[in-house]
Amino acid sequence: MIDFTSFISQLMENPALLITVILTLAVVLVNGWTDAPNAIATAISTRAMKPRPAILMAAVFNFLGILVMTAVNKTVAQTIYNMVDFGSNAHDALIALCAAMVAIVLWAVAAWLFGIPTSESHALIAGLTGAAIAMHGGFSGVNGGEWVKVLYGLVLSTFLGFGMGFAVVRLVEAIFRKKDRRKSTSFFKKAQIGGAAAMAFMHGAQDGQKFMGVFLLGMALAKGQANTTSFEIPFWLILLCSVTMGLGTSIGGYRIIKAVGMDMVKLETYQGFSADIAGAGCLLISSLSGIPVSTTHTKTTAIMGVGAAHRLRSVDWSVVGEMILTWVLTFPGCGFIGFIMAKLFIAVL
Repeated sequence: MIDFTSFISQLMENPALLITVILTLAVVLVNGWTDAPNAIATAISTRAMKPRPAILMAAVFNFLGILVMTAVNKTVAQTIYNMVDFGSNAHDALIALCAAMVAIVLWAVAAWLFGIPTSESHALIAGLTGAAIAMHGGFSGVNGGEWVKVLYGLVLSTFLGFGMGFAVVRLVEAIFRKKDRRKSTSFFKKAQIGGAAAMAFMHGAQDGQKFMGVFLLGMALAKGQANTTSFEIPFWLILLCSVTMGLGTSIGGYRIIKAVGMDMVKLETYQGFSADIAGAGCLLISSLSGIPVSTTHTKTTAIMGVGAAHRLRSVDWSVVGEMILTWVLTFPGCGFIGFIMAKLFIAVL
């Protein structure tokens, strides 16, 4: 495990490491920009929280999620770390990794401009895979065993998220059917803050681990260590990723908050609470199982399930269609950009 002082020293002495760190932090920033807002979208849309304190809370609970889940189970980070093999040439491998990071940033910013919540998790996986294919001229650099976990996660985040959203809101409606409406609304406004905190915590537990895995891979390659297969996650890296992610949320999160929390379904406070609890529960199951899932998919499908439980027309399916199209295009689109960037970088550098 590298301490922070040694890391700074290496950063000043190794330009390749400096560039890799800048690109990786740019990806973490974009994740906070386009992905983390999903955690607090419903709390803001139902006016349970104002944007500024919600963003601050999200930053704190993202940090706690990374910290706690890394201590409990760091399998998600290891899955991302070992998903691709860029080869034994550390220099070329580092170039390919940097190309993948550029591809992810380009894809995410393009989606953000249209206000569509793309999945940074899948962009990360696609970009890395595209760069690995470019390095090897085929699929020999792709670890199929780790990729299977991604496919499991895709199915889990979609169907379990929708199903849990549907079930939780129906359960809440049954429990509070005979309660005074004004009292229950007041209760759910407070409860939704807890639900948003749980979602932010689980976002950190999932996505924070993914990007730390890439960060540590880049550090190993920058030091010429192409065959490192295990790692330890230092505390300073957890803090650095959390702060960067929180900064990204504060810069550009409102577009995504509007698309997820306001445009797709008009939510009441109890529905927002149900979506948060369902999404957080799905992410907890995935994280403890070591399966990398998309927090975007999980939260948005949970919201769809909540809306569909009321009636199907409650969901603006045109907005859903745009999201699904972006999700479908992420793997080939970002993978292709990663492939082209890797070929270009290798030819130039």
